[in-house]
Amino acid sequence: MPATNFPRRAALLAAALLAACGSTFADEGGTYPSRAITMVVGYPPGGSTDLVGRLVADGLASRLGQPVVVENLGGAGGAIGAQKVAKSPADGYTIFVGANNELAIARLINKSIKYTIGDFTPIGLVGSQPMVLVASQKTGVKNAGEFTAQVAKNPGKFSYGSSGVGTALHLAGEMVKEQGKLHMTHIPYRGVAPLTTDLVGSNIEFGVFVLSSGLPQIRAGKVVALGTTEARRSAITPDIPALSEQPQYKNVDINVWFALMAPKGLPEPIAAKLKKALDETMASPEFRKKMEDTGNVVADPATDAGKYIHAEIAKYAKIVQFAHIEN
Repeated sequence: MPATNFPRRAALLAAALLAACGSTFADEGGTYPSRAITMVVGYPPGGSTDLVGRLVADGLASRLGQPVVVENLGGAGGAIGAQKVAKSPADGYTIFVGANNELAIARLINKSIKYTIGDFTPIGLVGSQPMVLVASQKTGVKNAGEFTAQVAKNPGKFSYGSSGVGTALHLAGEMVKEQGKLHMTHIPYRGVAPLTTDLVGSNIEFGVFVLSSGLPQIRAGKVVALGTTEARRSAITPDIPALSEQPQYKNVDINVWFALMAPKGLPEPIAAKLKKALDETMASPEFRKKMEDTGNVVADPATDAGKYIHAEIAKYAKIVQFAHIEN
């Protein structure tokens, strides 16, 4: 073959490779999704994260034209599911609805956690709800002011319960202790059910619930709501004061939030498709009503999820340091 043909053949080969690459990148945005998507939830069915995840899965499926199958992979406070997604291919077919426990808190208290927030591509915040500080009936405490006075007069006498060490509920309790300059013992429970039993039975004085979990007991008069944990009253429960309305708790602002995530390196065209489908889902009146029915407020789609989560991690790090929390 004449030597003069080599440059032409090389040019044709390069053009073919470029065309193939261009086709691949076009497919990322053009044909995705072409099969079912797996949405991992790091908790068993029925919990708050699972409920939010299933609502998101239904919304995405109807807008992307492919099934979105929820895979419940419980364990380690959501960390097992998060780790699976962090190690999955960044192709848009494995996604994750997670909460602040596994996305922002876990690594702060457990150095054996192998993933970081940098191992994910944030798609968007989905929603949030406050927690609520409650008292058992035997305390006789009716509001945040009485709570503070009673605990301050009896340092170390009282205990509060949460659903476990290092959960958002635990951090909320420690934030209250720090800002109120209170000394209480934290009692970690293995979930909300046994905590509820002990509070209703007056076997523990105080506790922290996610609002949706605590509301049935509050409405039934079995426990007393002392205040919610966001900066303002929840639109879901405007009759329950925010703890921040008390001067000593003016900086109490912590909630439970949920976010849609994908593995690190997700191609931008796929991320954009998922974000668009999520935004459309969140704008749906039906979705908003179902979220509110479970105690959640839908997030602002304009929120930068990555920046928000990094700010939350910085907030939690201060609480973890104050309380010397390890797991």
